Amino acid sequence: MNEYAGKKKSKHNLQRTMIIYFLLIGFASLLVGVEFIMDTHGAELKQALFSNFEKHSRNEISPDEVFAPIDKLRNKAILMIAIIMFVMIIVLTMFIKNITEPLQHMIEASEGISEGDLSQTIKIHSNNELAELGNVINEMSSNLQEIILLSQNMCSSGVDFVAKTSSILEHETVTPEDIQNVREEILYLKEELDMLSEVIEYFNFYSVDK
Repeated sequence: MNEYAGKKKSKHNLQRTMIIYFLLIGFASLLVGVEFIMDTHGAELKQALFSNFEKHSRNEISPDEVFAPIDKLRNKAILMIAIIMFVMIIVLTMFIKNITEPLQHMIEASEGISEGDLSQTIKIHSNNELAELGNVINEMSSNLQEIILLSQNMCSSGVDFVAKTSSILEHETVTPEDIQNVREEILYLKEELDMLSEVIEYFNFYSVDK
């Protein structure tokens, strides 16, 4: 019943994973931003533009060639944006694979359990909070199955006890052997009730203070 009670808590692996994802995007964006700032404020771009203006004033180059360094910078900026998009796609794919899909699996299994299908189990092949949550849901399902099984046994024993007792009472005379059989049935029924009571005491039920 308390299989997971003493299990060591996960060390926030999911939180670290999320931080790593955002750091990857932030690091890629920072590199691209720094590179773009260095290119736009660098002396090389200014010198290239001044040189092209001088050449254009001497009719050595066409007007389109004057801004060739800016066109080159624009192409580089497009490449940087493409790199950022590529990194974001990779991070998004990892996010869906490691977080979204397990969450969707747990939601579907939990919905099945809530509808009475206690055969649903959650299997998450990771070592983070999602796996721990999946284990808790599996344990909850197992506990519910145990309670239902004990309740079924209790109902079956109660029905048998009532049937046997009614059969004994229909006799014109009740023998000591019949009384002993009733006592044995009562003891067996009491044991079943005690087992069910122990299982129920394991849970804390919602209650409203009056």
